[in-house]
Amino acid sequence: MKLLRRRLVLGAVLGTVFLGLLVLLVGQLLESWTSSMNLRPPSPRTSLRKFEWLARTPHPLDMNYPYPYPFLINHPDRCKGPKGTPFLLMLVMTQPQEVGVRQIIRQTWGNETLVPNVVICRLFVIGLPQPLFFQEVQALLEEEDKEHGDLLQVGFLDTYHNLTLKVLMGLEWIAQYCPTARYVLKVDNDVFLNPSFLIHQVLHPEKPTPPNFITGYIYLDSEPQRSSDDKWYMPPELYPQEKYPVYCAGPGYVLSVSLAIRILDMAQKVRAIYLEDVYIGLCIRELGIKPTPSPPYAFSITRQEYEHCAFHHLVLVHHFKPQELLQLWPDFQKVNATCLRD
Repeated sequence: MKLLRRRLVLGAVLGTVFLGLLVLLVGQLLESWTSSMNLRPPSPRTSLRKFEWLARTPHPLDMNYPYPYPFLINHPDRCKGPKGTPFLLMLVMTQPQEVGVRQIIRQTWGNETLVPNVVICRLFVIGLPQPLFFQEVQALLEEEDKEHGDLLQVGFLDTYHNLTLKVLMGLEWIAQYCPTARYVLKVDNDVFLNPSFLIHQVLHPEKPTPPNFITGYIYLDSEPQRSSDDKWYMPPELYPQEKYPVYCAGPGYVLSVSLAIRILDMAQKVRAIYLEDVYIGLCIRELGIKPTPSPPYAFSITRQEYEHCAFHHLVLVHHFKPQELLQLWPDFQKVNATCLRD
């Protein structure tokens, strides 16, 4: 009897482990498969449950743009608040499931009231959840948006390789609903950001907005990665040139809204590639525009350890986990006269 009981327990444990491994395997297969998919926008008679997953193009890294992707969660009046037209519109790139990350950003550098007397508007740009947990995550997103009203969801699968689509659709939203804003910041969710330094030392609200302004960490002589094992692999058939154009690094760059709209127009003609920062560089090259240098070292795309005064003279530092940001932010907010005199 004891032996039988042990066998039953062992069988149950092994079955649970096997089922868990099977779920993980299916999830990985689905992610691999859907990374080369786009989502067909719904007709007016269909619901989110009836979306179909369709192969986009022969090459899994090719982009389907221009294309009429729908805004599924939208706030057309977001830029029409009582404080007036935004000086700075933040387009923050996050994934659907990152509810906690978005909340930390709202509490820290994404706080719209952080810089006195300057109107800031924040939107989190997201695509659609993975199909395996679509309904559960979508329900969470709708609840989150009811509370905060700052999500912009677009009708394609949210993957790293669709980041260019997220940025372009963010620009489409600006062109439709917020064309009178002065500047737009595209920023990732794994950064430390100092909005006050950005606004007062880089953008200067008291000065006119340059019509063709874009700045960030500038790459001058970058080459495509041709190894298929590299995260930023670029196949020659999608980009045959030996050099990339001059461009601003993807973790965060800021541009005038007038230039953002011109880039959107150019994107209707320039073949999209999945490296969104390089693609923006391609568009501004076609427009005959070069990035404006920022204050030295203001945009750091490499990790720096936090130091109170040093960070007050930076715009952005890449590779910060949200939990780290939450820990350091109270100290960063403390006024330090010594730092201000430096």
